[in-house]
Amino acid sequence: MKRQNQSSVVEFILLGFSNFPELQEQLFGVFLAVYLVTLMGNAIIIVIISLEQSLHVPMYLFLQNLSVVDVSFSAVIMPEMLVVLTREKTSISFMSCFAQMYFILFFGGTECFLLGTMAYDRFAAICHPLSYPMIMNKRVFMKLVMFSWVSGIMVATVQTTWVFSFPFCGPNEINHISCETPAVLELACADTFLFEIYAFTGTILIVMVPFVLILLSYIRILFAILRMPSATGRQKAFSTCASHLTSVTLFYGTANMTYLQPKSGYSPETKKLMSLSYSLLTPLLNPLIYSFRNSEMKRALMKLWRRRVDIHAF
Repeated sequence: MKRQNQSSVVEFILLGFSNFPELQEQLFGVFLAVYLVTLMGNAIIIVIISLEQSLHVPMYLFLQNLSVVDVSFSAVIMPEMLVVLTREKTSISFMSCFAQMYFILFFGGTECFLLGTMAYDRFAAICHPLSYPMIMNKRVFMKLVMFSWVSGIMVATVQTTWVFSFPFCGPNEINHISCETPAVLELACADTFLFEIYAFTGTILIVMVPFVLILLSYIRILFAILRMPSATGRQKAFSTCASHLTSVTLFYGTANMTYLQPKSGYSPETKKLMSLSYSLLTPLLNPLIYSFRNSEMKRALMKLWRRRVDIHAF
């Protein structure tokens, strides 16, 4: 793929929510609070799982990887968006925009595959409990985690390199909260039809296929839950599955609508809200849904807290 050196644009302008100047301050406060809670929640999970030996099993190690992805995903988008909210217009250099797009795709793609592997892990644990230690041994776990991260790198490298091979000759205003592919692609002064076909096919493989596999896994899990003799156990399991599916649907659904058709007819404001759903809400909700409702995580947190109190007492 040859790079076309016809770009006259050396920087882009991120417009963010400049159409609503009266809401900028309130949005800044809300997004800052959400960002800090997201960082704190995911950091707690990473630390707890790292320090508590009993949690060094695939289920929690997958969660730890998910928290690393969520912290990184938020860190790529949120600081820049907070800067955008403090100004009417914010400039971002060509290379910085390239880097932001790369890491959005990298962490977003990794999360798509990681959520799929986590659903497979839960399916194996609930539907095949006796053979689970053999199905999800350390070697299989490492392969699934490596596959998720390497797939994210491949998706980001191919897509970002292709988008920035297009010439950008003006205008340079990105009507979005970050340098996401669909928003940047609208400014390309070249025929992007082939890329749109790739984007459609890639989204089917990267977003839709894992999402369908997750749904199939949870259908099997629900059938297994229905066979549980305890009504309390069934209720708890249903509650957990419903929470997981809500988070997964929010992430995959909005990502699918954004990337399936990069030049879709959604209004810029709708695209911004969809982007916030998977870049802001999902990293915030994942710790609450996957971890802090989990009894083992709560016990580990209390254990570490008591250990810290005891150290300070001496």
